[in-house]
Amino acid sequence: QVRLVGSGGGLVQAGGSLRLSCVSSGLTSRSYAMAWFRQTPGKERELVSRISGSGGISGYSDSVKGRFTISRDNAKNTVSLQIDVLKHEDTADYYCAAVRSYQNILEGSADYWGQGTQVTVSS
Repeated sequence: QVRLVGSGGGLVQAGGSLRLSCVSSGLTSRSYAMAWFRQTPGKERELVSRISGSGGISGYSDSVKGRFTISRDNAKNTVSLQIDVLKHEDTADYYCAAVRSYQNILEGSADYWGQGTQVTVSS
């Protein structure tokens, strides 16, 4: 069966960095665009970044552009999110997702959702 497992979250001081990873199994990596979403209680789920199946196209929300970098290694069935210059507003649960359509990620839907990993930014 398909499974996505996110990891790498933790407690980090503002200005620090984290690298989140998502390892997939049960699917052909190149056939799926991947994305990272984040959610905080009381707020709507936010699309942070997305990357095409081949890794040739990527995008970021305005709030993270310049600080976050998405990448993937299909040979290792892994998509990563490098987070630099962490801010308090980055605190959230982060979820990776797989979707057949790179365009449809913008609608907030996905074919598969991964295990969330918590990022907490301290003072």
